Amino acid sequence: MTPVAPVHPGQLNALLPAQRSDTPRLRVATYNIHKGVRGVGPGKRLEIHNLGMGVKALDADLVFLQEVRLFNQREARHFDRTWFGWPEEGQAEFLAPEGYEAAYRTNAVTRDGEHGNALLSRWPLGEIRHHDVSDHRFEQRGLLYVPVSWQGGVVHTVVAHLGLIHASRVRQVQRLHDFIASHVPAGEPLLVAGDFNDWGERLDTPMAGLGLLRARSPDGRLSSRLTFPSRVPIFALDRVYTRGFRCVRSSVPRGPAWARMSDHLPLLVELELS
Repeated sequence: MTPVAPVHPGQLNALLPAQRSDTPRLRVATYNIHKGVRGVGPGKRLEIHNLGMGVKALDADLVFLQEVRLFNQREARHFDRTWFGWPEEGQAEFLAPEGYEAAYRTNAVTRDGEHGNALLSRWPLGEIRHHDVSDHRFEQRGLLYVPVSWQGGVVHTVVAHLGLIHASRVRQVQRLHDFIASHVPAGEPLLVAGDFNDWGERLDTPMAGLGLLRARSPDGRLSSRLTFPSRVPIFALDRVYTRGFRCVRSSVPRGPAWARMSDHLPLLVELELS
């Protein structure tokens, strides 16, 4: 078993620093954490403790997380004798920095545990809902919906992790549309973020049909949104789609510390109400 190797906080650099503005800004991150574990066999290592430092370093108001474990009995036994060990609480609560609220709902149930989506928030949360968007029996997928109180109003948030097959993703976007139409008041600010598995860059058009625009760096740089694979990112699978916001800046932190913690890199954006 590979011992836990903690990342030094100083290695978590190259982040987008918060900027002062007369207009309130919402700092949003989305991150697929790969269930807090990397590698296979004897080389498997626990990264959830490093991810805790990473999430804190992002300094985001809202953190959209995918592949989050509530529990896993096999992994808990495997890492029981490592330096830090498997956390006693669910990964969402474990990763939430001090003062944040955490929301979690399960997407997939396995023999040893379960995993799903989570939202970490500096701001108060409303009623949490889960919507199953599984398209076939081989992939369990869901949407996590959480209204968030911000600046005297409500920002509606949806954490998404779509399927591996394009036709499934198209149908899941339609189910997302139906859910939004049923649960989110028209015209109110909305964020849909997560891992869209959109290898072919084909979902922006159907998402725009829902009134959701992809948050992009204003300078249009492609490098500011490539997140997968983490060591040499060439795909922009992790995204933030918005309604009622404009993107001021975006960034993907890089470096060995970030590359080791998950197979994805986090995407970080700053938004203003439009």
